[in-house]
Amino acid sequence: MASLPTPRTDEGREGLAAIVSRPRLAVVALDFDGTLAPIVADPADARAHPGAVPVLSRLAPRLRGVAVVTGRPAEAAVRYGGLAGAEGLEHLTVLGAYGAERWDAATGTLSAAPPPPGVAAVRDELPRLLDESNAMPGTWIEDKGRAVAVHTRRTEDPEAAFEALRAPLHALAERHGLVVEPGRMVLELRAPGIDKGAALTAHLREVGAEAVLYGGDDLGDLAAFAAVEKLRGEGMPGVLVCSGGGDTGESVPEIAERADIVVDGPAGLVGLLGQLADSLA
Repeated sequence: MASLPTPRTDEGREGLAAIVSRPRLAVVALDFDGTLAPIVADPADARAHPGAVPVLSRLAPRLRGVAVVTGRPAEAAVRYGGLAGAEGLEHLTVLGAYGAERWDAATGTLSAAPPPPGVAAVRDELPRLLDESNAMPGTWIEDKGRAVAVHTRRTEDPEAAFEALRAPLHALAERHGLVVEPGRMVLELRAPGIDKGAALTAHLREVGAEAVLYGGDDLGDLAAFAAVEKLRGEGMPGVLVCSGGGDTGESVPEIAERADIVVDGPAGLVGLLGQLADSLA
């Protein structure tokens, strides 16, 4: 049985020790894309790593809870992750659209806040804006329902295409009361005041968690990282995991630098969760 890695910070070591010693009070919360599922060119093709559901099914019954915290619609994460009906995941919670949507495995129900104002207008205006901005061929729009994302990964020069669209997309978002959330070759326009940190904190308090492990890979996970850091300052042990390299490419520096443990993409995360499950068996 492989031993658990040693987190590189005192706070991380304390967090991991708390999870191992008191698992029934701990929550494991994870991003979807780039963390549970490899990054792919088309988000509709994303699927959870084949080892993700089996290892979560082993781990979840030993914990206070397992949650997926994602910018995707909750239903999409459930479907692409193969999470519905999985043995051992009867109490899984998926917090989608940065917490505006929630799916509970125990009931199979999906609840959602009202659609944010401004998204419909942005959806209508984006094609013309991209045309007027001379967006590179291969730039495309993803309609997330509660948000709209512009991807540049398929262009000839993804980074140049990404940078060229920053200013016009920020201006568009501001006109309609939205914010722009940058990610890996994607700029997402969504409502302000909704983020993974707020969603994670509310969920931990709801279930009475006393320790947390959070895993993420991209800039959208910074709010969740900040939330765990704040909770650690308030006395709740926590460990931060960066999914980088491997299937996802290079680690996002802002995530890797703040993480207690860095794993090699979704495969590395599955390995870490397997080690954790073994340690709790």
